[in-house]
Formats: sequence, C-alpha cells, structure tokens
Amino acid sequence: MKVLITGSNGLLGQHLVPLFAQDKQYEVIAACRGVNRLPSQEGYTYEPVNLRNAVSAQQLLEKHRPDVIIHAAAMTQVDECERNKEACWDTNVAATRYLVQAAEKYNAYFLFLSTDFIFDGLEGPYAEDAPANPLSYYGASKVAAERLVKNSKLSWAIVRTVLVYGTAVDMQRSNIITWVKNNLQQGKKIKVVDDQWRTPTLVQDLAEGCKLVADKRSTGVYHISGREMLSPYEMAVQTAHFFKLDARLIEKVNAKTFVQPAKRPAKTGFVIDKAVQELGYQPHSFAEGLEIVAREIK
Repeated sequence: MKVLITGSNGLLGQHLVPLFAQDKQYEVIAACRGVNRLPSQEGYTYEPVNLRNAVSAQQLLEKHRPDVIIHAAAMTQVDECERNKEACWDTNVAATRYLVQAAEKYNAYFLFLSTDFIFDGLEGPYAEDAPANPLSYYGASKVAAERLVKNSKLSWAIVRTVLVYGTAVDMQRSNIITWVKNNLQQGKKIKVVDDQWRTPTLVQDLAEGCKLVADKRSTGVYHISGREMLSPYEMAVQTAHFFKLDARLIEKVNAKTFVQPAKRPAKTGFVIDKAVQELGYQPHSFAEGLEIVAREIK
C-alpha cells in the first residue's frame, strides 16, 4: 500500500516518514520542496516537488498512484502568513486544491493536517464540531483548505493539532522547548505570555495519531493534541526546571506586550475524547514529552 507524505522535511514529516516506513504494509513516498533533509535516506522514496504548481502535483500522483495521502505540507508561521498572504494562500489552499483534484483521479484516501488557529479562542478547549472563526489569515487559509477536503469526492480525514513541539534534523525554526532551553542556557532573559492557553502536542504523539487514523481509514475530523491545558509561561517554567536552568530569567507577560502582525486566539486547546475512544490515541504528558525531547537532544 503506497502512502504519500507531503511536507516530509518539516517537524511532523520527519517523524511520519520513519513511522510509516517501519510498517511493512506501507511503501512510503516522501515529498517536499528542495533537497531531502531527513536524517535517514533509506526505506522510502523521496520526490522533490512544488505542490503550488498544479502540473507538478498531477505528475507526482500520476507517477506513484498512492493509496493514502497525508498532506502535512503547509506554511505555518502565523505572522509570515499575515505579511505574505499570497504565499500563504498558494501554499495552504491552492496546493491542497491541486492535490485533492489529482487524488480524485486515483481515489486515494486523503488525510489533511489542520490547526487550532481555525478557532477564535473564546470557548476553548474545542471539540471537533465547534464552529470555526479564525482570527488570522493563517487560520482562514486552513479553514478554506478544510472546506476543499470536505467537499471533495475523496474518502477523507482532517487531523487538527495544537502547538507541536519536539526535535528534528536541520530545523529552520525552534519550538517552545528548544527556544526556552537555548535562551536560558545562554543566560538570556525571555518574556513569555501567561494569558494564552493551549494543549501542547508532542510531535511523536501527533505522528502516531495520524497513523492510527490512516491505518483505520477513519473519516471525519479528529482532534489530536496533548491533554494538559497550559500557558506558554507554564511550559517555559516546566522546561527550565526540567533542564535545571534559571527560571528567574523568565518574565511573565501578557499578549499585549508583543506587537505581532497576526492576532492569536487566547484559549484554544482540544477535547480529545473522540480520538481516545475511536482510535485508542494516548498522548504523553508534558513532563514525559520533556523527557523524550531531552533524550533526542542528547
């Protein structure tokens, strides 16, 4: 069974590819823009591709005819999406449209990755049937892409997630744990908000959740995240204590302290009961996630 994983160089992609490759029922095609940055070059086929081009998307599917597509490629930098709306739309919406249209020809099962930023943060934590009301262009682009998937002729699933953290090779951006750790190790003071709340997600848990959905060919929307509702400040303090760093360098601030192009929802986070009951999904605690990240950093 062929599975195509887009965005394979990203944080999630780097965990999805080996997870599926070690399962003998799957033949894995990893696809991303540019060169392959995955740490292991074996056990899968790599295809450089620009999914913002309809012909490229069509040719990729024509060549491999995947049974399963996991569309993890996206522009996720919220402020960059706000500043460069055309690139955001091309990457998150147009590319999804091209992939869906190509997938319809081969009747592939389509799993799309989405985000808590489709919500306005007034009623969190959110269950799968909560109405979308994005505050940012990034969130709006994901709502539009979700709609394309839902209205397609495909058998589909949408996996939404929240504030993913973990490690990957040659990452262009850090995430909250690595950012806090690196700054505190250098003795730098950092400002971290305490008036936003999320259910942070270990990348291995998200990859496992996606595989549970794909293995069962589950359809519909699934919320895959951690269980604990934490503020970024609480995450930063836990990270400091875990790595035995000076938590006094962390200043608690509110969101108004930062002038950012994109508005953030105050309280998102997910109700994950559906994933737990239907898929057997069992996420790690944030403390366990810290231990896993620490082992990988070593």
